Amino acid sequence: MARLTRRYSGGTVCTDQLVHMTTTKTQTTTPSPAAKTRDGKTTREAILAAALRLMHVHGYHATSLDDVLRESGVGKGNFYYHFRSKEDLGYAILDQIVAGFVERTLEPCFTDPEGAPLAQIRCFLDRLEQAQRDRKCMGGCAMGNLASELSDVHEGFRKRLASVFTTWHARFAQALAAGKRRGEVVESCEPDASARFIVASLEGAILFTKVTKDIGVMEQCVGELKHYLAAYEARS
Repeated sequence: MARLTRRYSGGTVCTDQLVHMTTTKTQTTTPSPAAKTRDGKTTREAILAAALRLMHVHGYHATSLDDVLRESGVGKGNFYYHFRSKEDLGYAILDQIVAGFVERTLEPCFTDPEGAPLAQIRCFLDRLEQAQRDRKCMGGCAMGNLASELSDVHEGFRKRLASVFTTWHARFAQALAAGKRRGEVVESCEPDASARFIVASLEGAILFTKVTKDIGVMEQCVGELKHYLAAYEARS
């Protein structure tokens, strides 16, 4: 705890003008001429990008359709050509978030089927820590944010979000089980329980980092998780 306090008071706190800039919703603007010449794919991408930016900061409920239209420069008719409703847009955003997480953050560490499982999980921990550093401790986990906001009030989102965390948990559990089979992980390790603990710990670490705006929080939590993994490493 002393290390964490020193980090917080010693200048490693994450601060950025974006903290202030993005907490105010976009002011009303007139769509640019360029917006009117977009093709269908570009228009859909513009809507998704604008909605993702807004919802990542303000949340799903506090982001209105009008906010998205102003931010994207897209007319209402074009919006309804691509999405049936705000809910439909929300599902598309979640699909995009999940695909990006799996393709760019999770799977790159697990591409080698013969790779050392504990090293693969540590690789993922490092990538997640670096992502928080790159984002200046802003935004937290997009999936975690949506889960906190919607799981108790929207069953459709809850089911989709649960499947994401299940995928994340399963990837860790598979790695640990493979390590046990190869004698690289000790027999006392319970892959399902350990994987669930790691996922829950990381979500808590990301939230704590977001609240404190202190990258030292994430560094410390990742360090402790690495100690936890080391305890399961089989010694020759």
